[in-house]
This record gives sequence, structure tokens and C-alpha cells, in this order.
Amino acid sequence: MARVKVLVVDDSAFMRQAIVKMLEGSEDIEVVGTARSGEEGVTRAKELDPDVITMDVEMPGIGGLEAVRLIHERSRTPIIMVSALTREGAETTFRALELGAVDFIAKPDSVYANIKDVQRDLLTKIAIFGRRSARPAPERRTAAPAPASAPPPPIPAGPPRASHEFFECTAIGTSTGGPVALSKVIPALPATFPTPILLVQHMPLGFTRPLADRLNAQSALHVVEAAEGMIVARGTVLVIPSGKQLALRRSFGEIVVALRDDDGSSLHVPSVDVLAAETAMAFGSGALGVILTGMGQDGVKGLRVLKDRGGYVLGQNEATCVVYGMPRAAAAAGVVDRVEPLERIAPALVELTHRSFGESVR
Repeated sequence: MARVKVLVVDDSAFMRQAIVKMLEGSEDIEVVGTARSGEEGVTRAKELDPDVITMDVEMPGIGGLEAVRLIHERSRTPIIMVSALTREGAETTFRALELGAVDFIAKPDSVYANIKDVQRDLLTKIAIFGRRSARPAPERRTAAPAPASAPPPPIPAGPPRASHEFFECTAIGTSTGGPVALSKVIPALPATFPTPILLVQHMPLGFTRPLADRLNAQSALHVVEAAEGMIVARGTVLVIPSGKQLALRRSFGEIVVALRDDDGSSLHVPSVDVLAAETAMAFGSGALGVILTGMGQDGVKGLRVLKDRGGYVLGQNEATCVVYGMPRAAAAAGVVDRVEPLERIAPALVELTHRSFGESVR
């Protein structure tokens, strides 16, 4: 199989060298060139026609944002942003994702563990996006190629609402492609949305608060990074912080957030499995799960708990996922009740929960 061709764009000679060294450790990747600026990156992308581009966020001249826009106008080459772990870096990264970048990694430093973690993250994402057939099509985002295993059984696009009448809490889990997907879902929900929302987005440390702030500025609902002791209340979206797992407990008649460190059993921190299971244990048949774009299988175990306790699960369809991994795995496991395209997720949530008006959270 042909090796994945990668172009590395970064104004720092040290960072270019570090990324190239990470990639040279894989027999499946060929670094076909490097560029020292956004302008040079645009030119070299046209000349070299790489399968994947890694792009620094902050560079002199036109910078990473403008380079993403210019490259995206001409082709759909997947661009992975390389972002500093700062608020400014996070904000610019989210903007780059909106302009067409497919994902991001954090620059290696003392906060984001070590270079091996970054290398593993980067190699995984290049493996996903580096296949020509996995590139986003000109008209829409597409899924990563399906694995060789049999596809999951088809799920009706719009079956009747769950058998129980009221939902009391919505749990949303996502990974790769999530920031853009969430920007289409959360701001589309009305201020009167009747259930609180608990949200897990796989992200490096330091990125979940800027994500919450960005969504809050776009939304009628109040979006905030979750903190210890916060009440799970309607009108709010609680983003579980990177590096912590969600726990829910009862306090004076309210259900509140109790964050905890991971016990080493989860690949992801926070985990969609933990999110769904905690929501199911706290709200039983009143739990509504949503699984959006992302690679891997996080969410399957937790959504099974949610289903076993009488909850209901809405999944994103393959055609609108950046990576159809987590929703595919959940569908294959038989824990998805309904599938919708991204643009229909928010309307479906409103439809599913509209009878919950007037009901109180347990």
C-alpha cells in the first residue's frame, strides 16, 4: 500500500524537525516536504499534492488560518492543526476547524504529557485522514472508510419517540470533528430546551474551557466548563473538563457534578462511556444519549448501560461525520435507536424532549 504523503508547515525549525522525527518513525508515512510560513505552505501544498498537511496555528504573514482557507478553497486535503496549549491557541484552532481543518493536536510541552503521547495522537489521525478515500468530499464532510467487518444493521432515520414520556437529562459524546459538530447542534437549541446537557468532547488539557466559552457565546443556553458541585439544571450545558471523569451525586434533592480522577481503566479522560453510564445511573429512563462524530469506540459500553436502564440514544449518520467511528460502533452494538444527519440532530432533540416541559429534574 502506498505511503501517506505529509507536508509539515511550521515557522519554528525546532517544531518542524520534531514533527518530522515523529512521522519518520512510521513506515506508512512519507514526509514529502516542509514549509516555514503559511504562504510557503499554500504553494507547497499545490506543488506536492500531499495526502495530509500539519499546520501550525500561529505563524508570521498570512498565518495558519488564512493558509487553511486558501488551501481549502482549492482542494480538500485534510489539514491537522498543531496548536499551542493556550487560550489564544485554542480559539484560533476552533476557527481553523470552522474554515475546513479536520482536526488538531497539541504541541508537545510539559502540560501535554510528552512527545510520545503527541506522536501517538498524530500518527492515529494521519492514519485516519491519510487515506485518499477518507478525504472530505467537495460538497460535504465524509466518513472514514468502513472497516472490513460487516456493516451495522440499518437503523430507521426517524422511529417514534421512546416509550417513556419524559427525558430529564441529555448526554452528548463526541471526538474527532466534534467542535464543528457541536457548533451546529448546541447553538441550534432554544433557551427553553427542557433538559440539562452533559457534554464530553475528547480534547487535550486546557481546551475544554475555551470550547465552552465559544459555544456559550453562540448559544441561547448557558454553556460552561463543569466544576465540582455544579447543579445539573435545565438551561445549562456542562462541558466535562479534560483530565477529569464525570461523577454525579445527589445533594439536598439536586443532582450535582462530582469530578474525579481517572482510575486508569479508561482510554479517554473524560470518557463518553463514563458520561453515559453516570447519566443512566442518575436519571434512569429519563436519560437521552447522543453520539456524534469521532474515531474509536468510546461510548458503546456506557450507552449500553443507558439503554439497559430504559434510556434512548440518538446517533449521527455516516454521511455527515468527519469520522464515522464512535457512531458506527454504537450502531453495530445495537444501542442506537435513531440516526439523523448533523443538521437534524438539534431538531430531533427538540422533538424528543418537547413533552418534558414542566417536568423537574430528579
